[in-house]
Order: sequence, then C-alpha cells, then structure tokens
Amino acid sequence: MEIKSERLILRKFEESDAERMFLLDSNPEVMKYIGIPLVSDISESKNIIKMILQQYTDNGVGRLAVIEKESGLLIGWSGLKLLTQEINGYNNVYDLGYRFLPEYWGKGYAFESAKASLEFGFNDLKTDTIYAHAHSENEGSNYILRKLGFEKTGEFTEPDGICFWYELKRNKFL
Repeated sequence: MEIKSERLILRKFEESDAERMFLLDSNPEVMKYIGIPLVSDISESKNIIKMILQQYTDNGVGRLAVIEKESGLLIGWSGLKLLTQEINGYNNVYDLGYRFLPEYWGKGYAFESAKASLEFGFNDLKTDTIYAHAHSENEGSNYILRKLGFEKTGEFTEPDGICFWYELKRNKFL
C-alpha cells in the first residue's frame, strides 16, 4: 500500500525506519499530548514498527510512514488504523492519526497526509465514518481535524487530561 500526495509518500513501515521512528517517539515536544512515556531505546521503536506491521496483516490497514518527496526522509507517520481496543466506547472503527517531527510542523504536512488517508478510507476501504481524537490542549491537532471537516461529537478523560472525540462522515468530507 502506497499513497502519494503532492509533496508526500505514505507507505508501509519497514524495519529500517526504526532510527527515524525513535527520533519521533523520544521527542518530548512530539509526545507532549500523547499520554504515554517517551521511548528511551531504539529497540522500543523496532517493537512499535513490528506491531504496526502486524496490524497490516491482521487488519489490512495501519499507520503509514510519511516520506517527504523532496528529501526522501521519513518525517512522521499518518493514516488510519482499526481500533481493536475500545476508546471512548468505540472499537472496530477506523481512526485517523498523525505524528510529525517538530521541524516539519507548520508546513501543512499533517493536513496533506490526513486528507490523503481520508480519501483512501472513504474511496478504497468504502467506510462511511472515520473517527479521530486529540488532547483538548493540542490546538494544532484540533485545528487540523476541524479543517478536514471532522465534527467534535464528545469528550473523554485520559490519565493526562480531556480528549476530544471527532467523527467525519463520507458525505461531509471536504
């Protein structure tokens, strides 16, 4: 599976992505609103990639590595995953997520990659609704989700604070 947009390539993760993934998941700025501890060893990143590779096998979908076409570098991840563990009372639904290295923030990459992922979800997976959630204080992520057309339909509490729950119906997509 590979999705291309104007400036990005979204592709399946590979084991060789562990070093760039470690940069992402060990960065306090990136992980500020995630509610899980920072990764402290590259072996943890390798295990995360193995888990994502297993999701591709088990569910036919999972988060994708985002490669900047111009540099050829992995700059983050984006895409859909099937929620197999309940979040906010939902499971077995498609969840949109993204995470980028700080030096790539503010360039429109999260929006561009999320839009491409939503097109894949609605057109290829034929799903009628895609969900997303973001920490209430994560202004950037909440802005992007609203810009994509997501509607906030609820809130739930995580150990690190309140999260907003969003839904996007196929007929409301951009």
